[in-house]
Amino acid sequence: MLVFLIGCSSPGGQGFNLFPQGHRLTDAAKAMRDANSGILQVPRELEKEPLPPYTVEPGDVLLIQPVDLDSPVRLPGDQPVLMDGTINLGKYGQPVVTGKTLVEIEAIVKNAIQTPKAGPISVRIVSRQSKVYYVLGAVNSPGVFTLNGRETVLDGIVAAGGLADSASRNNIILARPSRPCSCRTVLPVCYRDIVQLGDTTTNYQLAPGDRIYIPSRTIIESVFGPRCDGSSCQSCPTACQLPRVTCAPAGCVSSPSNIVPSPLAPAPLLPSLPGVTPASGSR
Repeated sequence: MLVFLIGCSSPGGQGFNLFPQGHRLTDAAKAMRDANSGILQVPRELEKEPLPPYTVEPGDVLLIQPVDLDSPVRLPGDQPVLMDGTINLGKYGQPVVTGKTLVEIEAIVKNAIQTPKAGPISVRIVSRQSKVYYVLGAVNSPGVFTLNGRETVLDGIVAAGGLADSASRNNIILARPSRPCSCRTVLPVCYRDIVQLGDTTTNYQLAPGDRIYIPSRTIIESVFGPRCDGSSCQSCPTACQLPRVTCAPAGCVSSPSNIVPSPLAPAPLLPSLPGVTPASGSR
């Protein structure tokens, strides 16, 4: 009976397992996630910030051309950035542009041309492939996605087809890429608060290379539901009271909105209907 419950395995083969491993958070990821609990000073849905200047990498395609129509310089068409980081300017050479911004590439091309009366050079990106983010774990379509600069965690999860039925909604994390032997950035994502309460606290703005990881539910979560253990996703939201419409024979008047000081005194979310008398004890 014990063998049936835990499964069996042998080298080079897979045995039956009643409780598959699924996607699990490591102890290190849990510790770093818990260290970043609370409200962090990072860009999020309602506080987005411009990303750093775009640096070109292999896979991007550039359009390089003279600004002046009467310029004697003639350059090839679209310029794909090759795996060695170069572009092909024909008779003007193959300069290295990887890791450079558009302003820096304009100066590089201008210096490579060395043609009198060439005029200013324009460099534009016509295809962006190098700046991506990843959505992994218990989602319906995990993969790598092109980053446009406006995406949040919720955008990433939706782009990956949404959460799978086996997803642990209380343990989602956002991991930022870091260099070897440096500090790690792992941010907790409170999925239920984002989608059900409109809470943007953990709906972070995505940056290049971000990894959204959705672990699978544990057996305890599947049977007993998520634990309320004071984790970073436990909150006490306060309802915002919307303006109420008070109707009288003289007409309808909207009262100003305010904030209910306690979640024990919820605000009415719908305006009262004219001609309907509220029940006793209603607000």
